[in-house]
Amino acid sequence: MIVFATSDKGGTGRSVTSCNLGYRLSSRGKRVAYLDFDFGSPTAGALFELGGYERGIAPDVDRDGVGQGVGLHAYLLGTGGAPARINVRDRTDREDVRRRRGRGGQLVLFPGDQGGGEFDRRWDPEVVERCVRLLHTADKEFDLTIVDLSAGRSIALDIVVHATAQGVLAARTVRWLVFHRWTRQHIYAASGLVYGPHGILECGERAGHDRDELLSNIRFVRTAVPQVDRIRGGAAPQAAWLHRQDRILNELAGELQIGASSLLGTIPVEPMLQWREQLILDVDVQKQIANRSTVEAFDHLGDRLLDPRTWVPLN
Repeated sequence: MIVFATSDKGGTGRSVTSCNLGYRLSSRGKRVAYLDFDFGSPTAGALFELGGYERGIAPDVDRDGVGQGVGLHAYLLGTGGAPARINVRDRTDREDVRRRRGRGGQLVLFPGDQGGGEFDRRWDPEVVERCVRLLHTADKEFDLTIVDLSAGRSIALDIVVHATAQGVLAARTVRWLVFHRWTRQHIYAASGLVYGPHGILECGERAGHDRDELLSNIRFVRTAVPQVDRIRGGAAPQAAWLHRQDRILNELAGELQIGASSLLGTIPVEPMLQWREQLILDVDVQKQIANRSTVEAFDHLGDRLLDPRTWVPLN
């Protein structure tokens, strides 16, 4: 399965949620590839705490430890060889992750290039063909391939929309996760990214996708959502206001076609992620550093992602 993680705005929690999703599923025995297609800011290495690769692969890096490959930006441009691979469990600076490297499945990062930048709007069709080969190879080798895209209507989005409409990938299982925070601005933005001008559906149709089939493979993920039913203390008027705003946001999400029927999961507000974007481990919960509800939300997201019943088209 190939999963594209996208959002219309930055700061949605797209990358940190996707990294935690990949880690949780790999801990359950899945072979997971994480492709950093956020070409302007490839920072998945920082989330996985891979020293030296926090912003992708530097131009002068010694590649002996990363599979003798290049970053994904260079690979797609055809200026280097095969893309680099970094085994997260072996190479992370996070000791608690390394301790568990003999358990579970694989978690492999395909990093971007430091300073790679976005592609020119006149990107060559050969870029799409290289993307097809990359995704097809990853899909055959791994149980789950997560592709973290640049925010907004980016060239990364355009490339993968065209790639998945072609040949071998057209017959593969491809899902789309659209991330947004629980605010009016983010709800409007997420809806626009899917249904609006130059959005996923419009671009998908132009590339050769069937609109209804593409829509059936899109779900939304809400992040940093306050758990209003668990609010304790504070002024009664404030609590009433928060509950009212939550109802208003739910109504707006329904009107803009990103409501409960198209929702894959909800990630609650997590102080640990607000202060430091990173993997949340079970040991963090045991030490009472992180909330158990956050880990449970990641696991629920993974269960729903892999359950075919989640993706049955709504009549």
